[in-house]
Amino acid sequence: MARLRIEKEEGVPFLKDVAAAPTNPAFVAALQAENLPVDDLAEPGSRFFAYHTLDGQPVGFGGYELQGDEVLIRSVVVPQEARGTGIGRNIVPLLLYRAYEAGAKRAWLLTTSASDFFSRVGFKPVERAAAPIAILATRQASSLCPASAVLMTRKISF
Repeated sequence: MARLRIEKEEGVPFLKDVAAAPTNPAFVAALQAENLPVDDLAEPGSRFFAYHTLDGQPVGFGGYELQGDEVLIRSVVVPQEARGTGIGRNIVPLLLYRAYEAGAKRAWLLTTSASDFFSRVGFKPVERAAAPIAILATRQASSLCPASAVLMTRKISF
């Protein structure tokens, strides 16, 4: 019997998340393949998730670093073969919901290559001076991401 594949109206599969350890080999490999930082995965307040379709197919990872009621979204990665399918735009709200459950009210992120994608899911570019000190003090903002990285933000509400 063929497996049942349940999809949303726009043809994107429903996703579920499971906690992922910062040392998860598939997660680390996915980040390294996209030249995303891995040196700070064990920072305090960090949580990571692996995303799968309902039938168990792995489709990406995402994480955040909680700083009070502010959160730094980080480590969102979708395998090359799954890009353009809507998976990423479905991972982001799930990740934001997890951050919201943990107490976050506003999300921040830094990107060198995905500002168009994050704009489509509600993030707006802002000057670095607009970010709270706690976000600017993260290793991502203070040393790992280049000064040319775009800082983006959005309110989290459900």
